[in-house]
Amino acid sequence: MLALIRDTRGATAVEYGLIAALIVIAMITAMQALATETNAMWGGVQTKVQAATP
Repeated sequence: MLALIRDTRGATAVEYGLIAALIVIAMITAMQALATETNAMWGGVQTKVQAATP
């Protein structure tokens, strides 16, 4: 039973998995913020084009 408790072979894989998950969460958050700004920019372009079109 002690050998099973002291076995840390899977700990590294779990740590890498957690790091990967944090990176993915950061990427999704950044992409959502970028999408919001991009949509606002193109909305402004659309408004200006419609105003300039007779």
